[in-house]
Amino acid sequence: MRPGRQLAVLGLIFVVLYLMVFFSGGASGGFKDRLEPRLGLDLIGGTRLTLEATNSIDGKPPTAENLEEARQIIESRVNAYGVAEAEVVTEGNRNIVISLPGENRDLTDVGSAAELRFRKVLKVADGSGAVAPPAATPAPAPSGSASPKPSGSASPKPSGSASAGAKASASPSAGGQGGGAPAPSASASAPASPSAAAPSPSASAEPVPQGVEEQRKAVQQKVGAAAWQAATALQAPADLTTDPSLGEKLKPFGTLSAREVAVLPAEMQFNVPTIGCAQLDQRPAASIKDEKQKAVACEDGVQKYLLDVAKVLGTDVGDANAVLDQTSSWVVSLDFKGKGQEKWTSLTREAFTNEGQACDQTALGQDGKCRVAVVLDNKVVSSPEIQGVLTGDSQITGSFDNKAASALASQLRYGALPVTFEQQDKVNITATLGASHLRAGLLAAGIGMLLVIIYSFFYYRLLGSVIFLSLVLSALLVFGALVVLGRQIGFTLTLAGIAGMIVSLGVAADSFVIYFERLKDEIREGRSPRSAVPRAWIRARRTIISANAITLMSAVVLYVVSVGTVKGFAFALGLATVLDLVVVFLFRHPIMTMFARTRAFLSPRVSGLGRALPARTEQAPRTSRVKEA
Repeated sequence: MRPGRQLAVLGLIFVVLYLMVFFSGGASGGFKDRLEPRLGLDLIGGTRLTLEATNSIDGKPPTAENLEEARQIIESRVNAYGVAEAEVVTEGNRNIVISLPGENRDLTDVGSAAELRFRKVLKVADGSGAVAPPAATPAPAPSGSASPKPSGSASPKPSGSASAGAKASASPSAGGQGGGAPAPSASASAPASPSAAAPSPSASAEPVPQGVEEQRKAVQQKVGAAAWQAATALQAPADLTTDPSLGEKLKPFGTLSAREVAVLPAEMQFNVPTIGCAQLDQRPAASIKDEKQKAVACEDGVQKYLLDVAKVLGTDVGDANAVLDQTSSWVVSLDFKGKGQEKWTSLTREAFTNEGQACDQTALGQDGKCRVAVVLDNKVVSSPEIQGVLTGDSQITGSFDNKAASALASQLRYGALPVTFEQQDKVNITATLGASHLRAGLLAAGIGMLLVIIYSFFYYRLLGSVIFLSLVLSALLVFGALVVLGRQIGFTLTLAGIAGMIVSLGVAADSFVIYFERLKDEIREGRSPRSAVPRAWIRARRTIISANAITLMSAVVLYVVSVGTVKGFAFALGLATVLDLVVVFLFRHPIMTMFARTRAFLSPRVSGLGRALPARTEQAPRTSRVKEA
């Protein structure tokens, strides 16, 4: 063989790998920063929470689509914490793993089921948060010709939904729509002057949960007494074109964080124009959880809605599907279960006849009927206009395509599923403890490698240098792969991963023992070291491949069935095993072929083959004496 070729291939692999380490996407900072792998929470500190998704009806796991929808919703909730590099991933068909690096955080709310609510739209206002909108721009009215647009939803990616012009009607199979009186004309209330208006009743009569009152006082102190008094006096969205000075008074509300906006009364969130959808959409999870209170939410990040109390919940929905109607148009079919149908009929009657808490002109659809908003967590998924009193299976119609209708149906269906997330594992690691873990892991790895090297030089002498160089090359390959994989696929090195690499040292040592002991057997049978090396390699190669294949299969099985840090252990073990095979074929055998051609390799004391060579050297003199006789 020509060992130089194999060594050249190995050298090329190293060059390509470390070029990616220093110059691939994501490589930034100085020399030291580019060599840092992506570390897990147990090494740098943070919080990891593993949730198991269950179905309370039949105990079966949710579908892949529902689990992915849940992951997206939970990811948006986690992102509300404002933590960089937060990870929310699915594992298997039940588990969602949430990883937050940095300080420990309470993740109790992020695992709660998605809050799907049906609320009547009472008023609509501009959600841009501008201090002084153009005087000629009135509050936008819903357009009957509006086509579905990607709506703001709890998922990070846009999903198609019905726009303000969408309609909810009864399907033909449900017997049509029930009758109802024509909607009375509902005129919008005129904006009241802040100086003359009395405090909003909702701001004082609204039940305030324990702890929220203190947060409101803190917000009041932040915006100032003048701004708070002006906001409290508003009974309708402020018209800044008639009173420009009011915009300056309310300007501090535009500087509030989403968490601070969430504790304000609903009507204050709606009436203050400097509070925009950018703040409302980022409110923490469960900010509008109470279905017995009015709420404010945005659609498409443009308009903010004042919403009535929720009279139909997501758990009242039995199913939702994207289907083609008789005109070959895509619609979303809704099927309510149990008393949910009665609630839906009552809500549609109220919206169609404009009874109860009346919706004003800004909230009317193109046919002059009230709209019902489908609210998922803190955002409006769809706001169809009610076309009749719906007593059976209903449909949300609009200018849907297949993708938009399927996305809306998926959101409604997920919100309707009684899916809960049970906490399986939660780990809080401080940064100090993480650094201690890292030092302990590196120390354990160093001790393990040192013991293997000491044993190798003691037992195999010159061959121990082959073991030493092989382990060093394997370590460099593994390290480079960890850095690149951390940037490309987000793999993080954890303490369990370090343990997997330490275990791989034993696998590598086994392959050395198999090869070298087979080499000794060949020499004992009377072959020279130069001829014994290739024959020993051919016979040991199959055993080495089989042993590594079994370890690799074990790592794959463990990776598939495990969750959390055990998955990292399996991945690290499998990665180290594969790279060990690369070193075996491209370094160990070629370097042994080169050593077999040296004079030092023929010396029993130097090569470490002393137990095999003396038997052959002692046999040679006796053979010569017999020939002389």
